[in-house]
Amino acid sequence: MTGRTPALLLAAGGVAGLCALDAVVKHLQLHYPVLLVVFMRYVAGTAIAAVVWQVNGRPPLTRAMWRGHGARGVTVAATAFLFYWSLTELTLAEAVTLSFTAPLLIPPMARVMLGERLQRANIVAGLVGFAGVLIAVLGGGSEGIGFAGRGLGLAAILGASVTYALTAVLMRARGADGSVLLTLSGALIPALLFVPTLPLIDAAAWSAALADRAAWPYFIATGVFGNIGIQLLARAYARAEAQVLAPVEFTGLIWAAAFGWLFFGESVRPEVWAGGAIIVAAGLWSARTPPSPTPPRWVAP
Repeated sequence: MTGRTPALLLAAGGVAGLCALDAVVKHLQLHYPVLLVVFMRYVAGTAIAAVVWQVNGRPPLTRAMWRGHGARGVTVAATAFLFYWSLTELTLAEAVTLSFTAPLLIPPMARVMLGERLQRANIVAGLVGFAGVLIAVLGGGSEGIGFAGRGLGLAAILGASVTYALTAVLMRARGADGSVLLTLSGALIPALLFVPTLPLIDAAAWSAALADRAAWPYFIATGVFGNIGIQLLARAYARAEAQVLAPVEFTGLIWAAAFGWLFFGESVRPEVWAGGAIIVAAGLWSARTPPSPTPPRWVAP
């Protein structure tokens, strides 16, 4: 195992956890408004993260940390809103494909904000991984990937890619604070930010959600999978540079295909397997390159 392998495995596990979260959210969206589902996801995530925080001795979130964690909380909330809103304007294939532009944005952002030296291997791995994504969505339905008349949806998903990449870089910058604080702040701050939007949710939807006992395990599951995903990603970004881990984000396509097949009866096309093989190869090739000794330079005061 190379020095980067543990971080890459943690990141892959984190991506899998967040893909499981997306599958649960997709199920809940069939019955409840998106805004309600996303808010409840962060409420459940905050409750579970608070328990983990308590068990781990309540590490302090100091005033000096708040600027960095606050900025990341804003980008987390923006990513969630923009991504799920884009699904109302774009096909799922369009949204998922365009969301994978985020890993391509991480290396230059990490260069500007953290001072990480850009490495050719990581840039090439990101481009090859994205090529794998494009192959995987070939033949993905009669709608194709058309952008005519979908300007707002296109802007939303591209905006979500930017904010997600920024979230990853901010996580790397605050990696020394530990996964417990990163997970807690990454759930609590978005939950608070969504509070002013609650009047937009129909009262009947709230009543239905609270009365449906069968839905409660799913809402709890959003918190569980969200916490697992962020915990693993936080540990990964504390061990490796953001640009090194960026290609691992492409493994989300493999998990999305698996969960879609298992829980929603979506068939896994040959193109998905071919694209997945390219994605994995790109990640493994990136892992073989020697790590850069450049430490994170930017840490919010």
